[in-house]
Amino acid sequence: MLELVRPQTALYEAWTEAHTEWGPGLHEDGFGITAHDDVDSENGFRAWVGRLNARPGALWWIVEDGRVLGGIALRAPGDASVPQFGHVGYGIRPSARGRGVATWALGQVLAHASRVGIDPVVAVCRDDNAGSIGTLEHYDATLLATELRGETQLRRYAIPRSHKRPG
Repeated sequence: MLELVRPQTALYEAWTEAHTEWGPGLHEDGFGITAHDDVDSENGFRAWVGRLNARPGALWWIVEDGRVLGGIALRAPGDASVPQFGHVGYGIRPSARGRGVATWALGQVLAHASRVGIDPVVAVCRDDNAGSIGTLEHYDATLLATELRGETQLRRYAIPRSHKRPG
């Protein structure tokens, strides 16, 4: 059974397994990793989890049977990164893709966004990410713009409060 859980040190081994599957780099969208975070040692991981939970907005890990499948973040409207990254960002580990995990998690977070008054919810994804495009369009996301950031073509979507309900 899928659940959203706040980042926690008790999931160090499960999170490390997911992180290892992604491979090196900072590409796990929804986890909030920066170049300054030490997530490879238990002490560094503990400090990072503390920083995540102290941030404005909300971040959850997507967990199934004790296994971390991905992460999803809802950035507060005043967060300085919203114009660049949108209100929501998520990532699913490669072995868990293609089975509706992101669609389920986004539905849960859209319900939360509605309760806290974020309308519309803005999301940004790569133009070549068919899985993410499908997930966003499942919730009636409207394409606002495409943009080139560096060498990466991106899509910016808005999901209205009246989006489809999960199910």
